[in-house]
Order: sequence, then structure tokens, then C-alpha cells
Amino acid sequence: MAPLVVLIGDSIRMGYQEVVQRELKAVAEVWAPVENGGNSRNVLAHLDEWVISRQPQVVHLNCGLHDLRKEFDQEQAAVGIEEYAANVRQISTRVREQTDATLIWATTTPVNQAWHHATKGFDRLEADVRAYNQVAAAIATELGIPINDLYKVVMQAGRDSYLQPDGVHFSPAGYELLGQAVARAIAAHLAEPSQ
Repeated sequence: MAPLVVLIGDSIRMGYQEVVQRELKAVAEVWAPVENGGNSRNVLAHLDEWVISRQPQVVHLNCGLHDLRKEFDQEQAAVGIEEYAANVRQISTRVREQTDATLIWATTTPVNQAWHHATKGFDRLEADVRAYNQVAAAIATELGIPINDLYKVVMQAGRDSYLQPDGVHFSPAGYELLGQAVARAIAAHLAEPSQ
């Protein structure tokens, strides 16, 4: 029986999951919820259904873009950074304590805030992406959780050449880039098949 991998994340995950499934089809069953994972509150609310009840071998998890969204001219994010940190810690701890899965934390992908502001009905700010990533990465590091730095993958490849005009979603080439990075990260943590 192939090991089970669970992908949790927002629309960015929904964009790269087919690439991950293709890349890992010989070595794992890759499952993801049909719905968008949304913010950290939503991931926490669905953790039993999406992860714990399935007892996967590897969980690749991200939330952040929906947490840090801000209505125009508002200081308050949808989920403030302190609550986000608490949610990330609780999600991570529960996955570690209630499954035998290897948890991989994925950083939130970068945005072009000017493009986003011009095309979406709310803001996502680059400084917030970096701040939320820093908080989540600190928790992952403290808990000994491997980090898949998708933010860095996109920045090194050239962010704006892979982003769609909305400043947050990616072109097919961008999702291919992300999917390959996710598949590599997961493959590194899949147990060797027994001979």
C-alpha cells in the first residue's frame, strides 16, 4: 500500500497539487481537500477531518495568505499575527501528537502588492507575507519541523515572471515550479519502501 501524503493549503496549493500528484504517483497517494484550506482558523477547524482521521505518513501544510489579507485602508488583518502564531503552533502540535506523520511547513508565497491592490477588492502586503512567514518559521524551527521555503523558491526564480496579473496566483509555469519544489520536499521524507 502506497504511503499517504496530505496537502493542506489555500488556492496556491490547489494550483500545484496536480503537479505533486503527478511527480509522486509512483511512490505515494497524494490527497488534498476539495475545498480551499483558507486561513489558519479554518485549517484548525478541519484538522481532524483533513489530517488526523487519515493518519498520513507526510503532511505538507501552509496557511497565511487568507490570514494576512486586509480590507482597503484597514490596519487589522483577517487573522492577526498573534492569533496566527497561536493557530500555527496548535495545528503543528496536534499533527505531531495525534499522528505519526512527518509534518512539513511551507512558507507563504510572495505577492506583488501593487498588482494585487489594482485588481483585487482587498490588500495583501509584502511586509505582512514576510512577517507571517517569520513567525511561522520560528515556530516550525522551535518544534523541529522541516520548512519548505516556497517564498524563497519563487523569489529566486523571479517572482513577477511567474505571478498572474492579480499579484497572488501563479501562471502554469509558476505552479509547475512550486509543485516540483513540493514534490521534492515530500519525497525526501517518504520512508524507503521495504525490499
